[in-house]
Amino acid sequence: MEKYNVELDKSTAKYLQIYNHIKSMICKKQIKEHEKLPPIRKLSQLINVNNTTIVKVYELLENEGYVYKVIGSGTFASVTNSDKEEIIIKKEGIIHFDSGNPSTDIFPIEDFKSAVNMALSKEGSSIFEYDEGLGFEDLRDKIVKYLRGKEIKTTKDNIQIISGAQQGIDIVCKGLINYSDVVFVEEPTYNGAIQVFKSRGAKIISIPMLDDGIDIGILKLKLEKIKPKIIYTMPNFQNPTGISYSTYKKKKLIELAEEYDFYIVEDDFISDFKFESHDNKPLKSYDDKNRVIYIKSFSKILMPGLRIGIVEIPNELLKKVLWAKYSSDISTPGLIQKSMYYYMEYFNWDDYLSSVEKIYAQKYSIAKRLIEEKLQGKLKVRKSNGGINFFLELPRGYLSQDFTKFMLDKGVAMLPGTYFFDNAIDDRFFRINIAKSSIQDLEKGISIISDNLDGFLNLYKNNSKIKSNKLFY
Repeated sequence: MEKYNVELDKSTAKYLQIYNHIKSMICKKQIKEHEKLPPIRKLSQLINVNNTTIVKVYELLENEGYVYKVIGSGTFASVTNSDKEEIIIKKEGIIHFDSGNPSTDIFPIEDFKSAVNMALSKEGSSIFEYDEGLGFEDLRDKIVKYLRGKEIKTTKDNIQIISGAQQGIDIVCKGLINYSDVVFVEEPTYNGAIQVFKSRGAKIISIPMLDDGIDIGILKLKLEKIKPKIIYTMPNFQNPTGISYSTYKKKKLIELAEEYDFYIVEDDFISDFKFESHDNKPLKSYDDKNRVIYIKSFSKILMPGLRIGIVEIPNELLKKVLWAKYSSDISTPGLIQKSMYYYMEYFNWDDYLSSVEKIYAQKYSIAKRLIEEKLQGKLKVRKSNGGINFFLELPRGYLSQDFTKFMLDKGVAMLPGTYFFDNAIDDRFFRINIAKSSIQDLEKGISIISDNLDGFLNLYKNNSKIKSNKLFY
């Protein structure tokens, strides 16, 4: 306990001094992985600070990935970032089913290079100035036309250009969420969103997913007792499950938002493509109540390094979200915005999307067939009708963290399901993402999983303990 004591000076905020002290001990292994940190009250008494100061310290450590919390048990040291990087470096040449980024061979490098040059030539030095708050007007006009093709009716004045979907989630939260506000999320869901909600001090309530979308029955039971500020959802080809909402559930969710007075944050990363879905229309296209805040990322359909996306915002929330964006980074870089405009305007955007759709559809079809042939029967496979993710379940008595580490040693990297849940659980789930892999890697990687599955089941039966819901590599 004494190692946590630190002498505080007046030159720096108390919580930052304590944060840096504990962070340093974790990085130096003076606090071991999964070691429990002192309770808030005891640590505050030791250092002679308020409880709220320690709460802030633990929240900051958690947001940065140095600790994780287990409800009812306390706060524990996580694996340090340096350890994670070391594992990745040592595992060069592995098949990556863990990355959600697209393969670089689909990037339209030459066309986008021409678009950049065109933007520089036509816009001149103004390209390096700050754009107006909502973003480059010509790009917003172009986005309005693009969204019209997705049956979303909007105006350029409701479009905010953002630096990627993660920033979209962040600025929506800054504008709408206050400490102790309630946020509903799908279970499982995207970990990046969970961390943003926690950073705002929100109370997170998870609603299970069924094969046709969120469990409406449980959602209604929760709504009768608790009023959320927002519900975060991915209605098409959800991450990590690949589940898509039925048309009924899309419409019902909007009805419930109006009835119970909350907003829906729709995270749309790949609804441009149909796959095997009967309805890949965005939830926003059904929004006749003005209840959907629509976040559209281009990272999975263009180039993730561009860090560009959009938020379509109801009128009554515009000022709040605009201010949150300004406080984050003033504006998305003008060079990126204007290059994106010229690319969409002059380089056959629709043809490009069609070519990418064919690539993803082929990968999905092959991966689905291989998983059904080689893994179904031994593992449960979550039903999906498209997208870039497959969510699988080990038999009872096994944990995904053991499984993903075991398969990493065999040459295949995947994400354990614990990464997609709010709380640490006895988790048997894992995700296979097919975005980055070639057809050859899909065939080889799924075969490796199949060939080594029995070995894992025999070695690890009833021999695991839950550790954390944090990503270990």
